[in-house]
Amino acid sequence: MDHSLLLAINPGSTSTKIAVFENGSKLFQANISHSVEVLKAYKSVVEQLQFRKNAILAELKAHSMDSSKVALVVGRGGLVKPIKSGVYEVNEALKKDLTSCKYGEHASNLGALIADDIAGSFPNAKAYIVDPVVVDELDPVARVTGIPSVERRSIFHALNQKSIARRFANEQGKSYENLNLVVAHLGGGVSVGAHRHGNVVDVNNALDGDGPMAPERSGSLPAGQLVDLCYGGKYTWQEMRSLLTGKGGLVAHLGTNSGQEVVQRAQQGDAQYKLLIDSMSYQTSKWIGAMAAVLQGRVDAILITGGLAYNACLVDDIRARTEFIAPIHVYPGEDEMSALAHGVIDALEGIAPLRKYE
Repeated sequence: MDHSLLLAINPGSTSTKIAVFENGSKLFQANISHSVEVLKAYKSVVEQLQFRKNAILAELKAHSMDSSKVALVVGRGGLVKPIKSGVYEVNEALKKDLTSCKYGEHASNLGALIADDIAGSFPNAKAYIVDPVVVDELDPVARVTGIPSVERRSIFHALNQKSIARRFANEQGKSYENLNLVVAHLGGGVSVGAHRHGNVVDVNNALDGDGPMAPERSGSLPAGQLVDLCYGGKYTWQEMRSLLTGKGGLVAHLGTNSGQEVVQRAQQGDAQYKLLIDSMSYQTSKWIGAMAAVLQGRVDAILITGGLAYNACLVDDIRARTEFIAPIHVYPGEDEMSALAHGVIDALEGIAPLRKYE
């Protein structure tokens, strides 16, 4: 199949990343910034669709791209119902759930909606999403908690974790579906997943702050003390949610969400900064060990990825605590645009699953 021009779209809270690929090779990538003041004029994320679409088309024109030649458009998957990993063609059921924000409102919900809108402008163009954050392949035992009405949910950096796992498998000349891997994504949030033969059978809910402490996540907390905070009268419901996600972690302790800044201050001898970065690597290591237990100790490799994987001292500390489990491979950063593009290409070529959202 001809994949001559593919447009990838990744909406964030105040920006939209786009990239254009030709035959699998990236022609260019751009990060379109959106003024907070302009975005405030829209009552909901979905209402931003036309504004962001126009910004994308203007950016394509600025790069002298003939948008009419785009045959495939892939958007970052948003908050939809729990689904299996794979590539999904955008359909009415998917658009309905994203437009209604039935499963939550987030800028990433616009990915599929904009992709479908742009694809609809051209003959034979199709729109897709790849491995949204709600990919759910958890084992039944991983869902159960001590409170019947509370069930653990799978929300994590599925796109990058899956992409890196497949990349590692290809480098080893093996099938992802034949490997047991522990993958740790280190970014604004940290997710650590147990990949057993192609399925993420256990992972922390990185959206809600569960798991290791991170630059913008509280990490798992002592339940009793958390209840006391909730009912102590100091914080509102929204403020407590923010403490878990967005204003927790390094931000709460140090006022910064920059892992690089924290590492630098720690290396300069600041004891508080060193304690915090050591605590983050310590907690991440504990979760890697926990996921190794999920895989019954049969771990082919530990993969460390995400923006914070550029910090050698953080990675070295995790390595020192966990390399007894399995060999460690580091993939700094997260090339989400390439992951989106190659995910669609692989699915259309029969290498990866092509599924229907229903």
